[in-house]
Amino acid sequence: MTPSFPPPHPPVRPAPHPAPVHRQSPFPTPSRDSVTTIRADGSRPFLYPADTHGRFTLARRGSALFLIAFYLSLPWIKIRGYPAVFLDVAERRFHLFGLTLAAQDLWLLFFVITGFGFSLFFVTALLGRVWCGWACPQTVFLDHVYRRIEHWIDGDAVARRALAQAGMSFTKIFKRALKHTLYFVISAAIAHLFLAYFVSIPEVWSMVRAAPVEHWGAFAFMAVFSGLLYFNFAWFREQLCIVICPYGRIQSALIDDHSLVIGYDAARGEPRGRTKATGAARAGDCVDCLRCINACPTGIDIRQGLQLECIGCTACIDACDDVMTRLHRPRGLIRYDSQTQFAGKPTRWLRPRTALYGVLLFVGASVAAWALSTVRPANFSVTRITGAPYIVSAEFVRNQFFVRIVNKQNQLATFVLALVHAPAGLRQSGLTAPVVVGPLDEIVQPLVLQLPRTIYDAPFNLEIRVTDSAGTFHLERDVEFLGPDARLLREEEEEKREHVHRN
Repeated sequence: MTPSFPPPHPPVRPAPHPAPVHRQSPFPTPSRDSVTTIRADGSRPFLYPADTHGRFTLARRGSALFLIAFYLSLPWIKIRGYPAVFLDVAERRFHLFGLTLAAQDLWLLFFVITGFGFSLFFVTALLGRVWCGWACPQTVFLDHVYRRIEHWIDGDAVARRALAQAGMSFTKIFKRALKHTLYFVISAAIAHLFLAYFVSIPEVWSMVRAAPVEHWGAFAFMAVFSGLLYFNFAWFREQLCIVICPYGRIQSALIDDHSLVIGYDAARGEPRGRTKATGAARAGDCVDCLRCINACPTGIDIRQGLQLECIGCTACIDACDDVMTRLHRPRGLIRYDSQTQFAGKPTRWLRPRTALYGVLLFVGASVAAWALSTVRPANFSVTRITGAPYIVSAEFVRNQFFVRIVNKQNQLATFVLALVHAPAGLRQSGLTAPVVVGPLDEIVQPLVLQLPRTIYDAPFNLEIRVTDSAGTFHLERDVEFLGPDARLLREEEEEKREHVHRN
C-alpha cells in the first residue's frame, strides 16, 4: 500500500510590513458608511466616551465655563434698568444689551439674524465645525455639566460601562437615582432661567412661590421644557447633533478641502503597528490603540476621514497627543489642519468660497449696524383717520390723523410735536401742548390740520416731527395734506360771490 502524503505547501513569503494589531474597542466598530450610534436594526448603543487631558481639553473647559456663566448671567445683569436680554413678550418690548425694541422694530432682527448666519457661514468655511465643538449650548452643557456629573457619580468610562452591564444592585440603584435626580434638577434650573429671559427673574421667583394653577400656562411650559432638557441630556445626547440639528447636514456644503478641520495624518500614521521596526517592515506612528475612538463623544473613527458626526470637539487630538507623548513621538498625528495640507499641498485661505462669504458677512454686518443705529428710545407713527380723506367746510380744508407715540424708556418722557415744511396759515389742533408718556407706555391722540380755503392751492407734503423735551433725538414722518381740486374751490367761491351779489 502506497502511503499518501499531504501536498507540499507553497513557500511562505514575508509580509512587506507587519499586519496592524486590531484591539477590541468597547464601542461598536465605527464605519464611515453608516452612523456608529445607530445599529442595523434601528437600536442605539449608548456611548461612554473616555475622559481626555490636554491643551484643547483645558481650553474648551475654560471656554465652556465662560459661556455657561454668560448664558446664566444675562437675566441678572442690568443695563439701563433692564436685564441685558429681556424679551418682554407681554408688553411687546425687547431689551437687548441696553437697546430697547418695540414690536414694530422687530423687522430689524432680520438683519441681525442674517448677519449671524453669514458669520457662521464664513467661520465654517475657514475653521470647519468649530461652533459645534466650542460654543454650541448642546455641547457646552452636555460635556461640561452633565457628563461631569456622570463622571463624579459613576466613575470613568470603564467604570460607567461596567456599571451599565452589571446586574441590578443597591449601589447601582442609588447611583442611578442620584444621577438622574441631579440631571432633572439642573434641567429644571436651566428651564427656569430660560423663562426668565421672557418674564424676568423676580417674576419667575413669584411664579415658583405661587400655586401651579395660578400660572398654569407657565407651569405647563416649564414642565414640558424641563422634561425635554432632561431627556436630551440624559439619554438622547449626541443624537441631537446627528439626527436633528441641520447644521451638521449643511456643513458639507459650507466647507471644502481647504477648510480647517480635525483630521488624521495617514501619511505619517500608516501602516499602523504596535512596534517601530526598520526597513520595509517599518510601521507608522499610529499604534492602533483606539484611544481616539474611545474618547470620541459621537463614536467615530477619525482615521477614516472627515465624517458627518464629527463635531470638532478635539477630544481625539488630546487623546492621541497623550499617547504620542508617552511613546516619545511627535504630537499632531491627529490635529487641526486642512485636507489639502494632509495631502502635502498648501492651504489656500483666500478662495472664492471664503471671498463670497466674507463679502456677504460684511454687507450683512453693515446693514445690521445701520439698522440698529436707527433705533430710538421712542416710536412715532401717523395714520390717517378712516373715512373721508379730507373735509371741506365753509372756511377750511381739514385733514385728520391719529398720532401714536410709544415710550420705550423706563421713565416718564415728554415729547413736543412740530410741523416742518408746512405752508403759512396751516393750523393744528389736538396735540398742541407737550405730551407726557409714561414709562413703557404709549398714547394715541387725534391730530387735526386745517388750511384756509383761500390759501389752499393743491395737495402738498409736510413733515410731522416729534422731539423729546431734552432735544436728544427726534422722529419724523412725512404725510400728505389732501384736498379737492383748487379749480373747483375757486369756481365754488365765484358762485357764492355771484349769489351774494344777486341777492
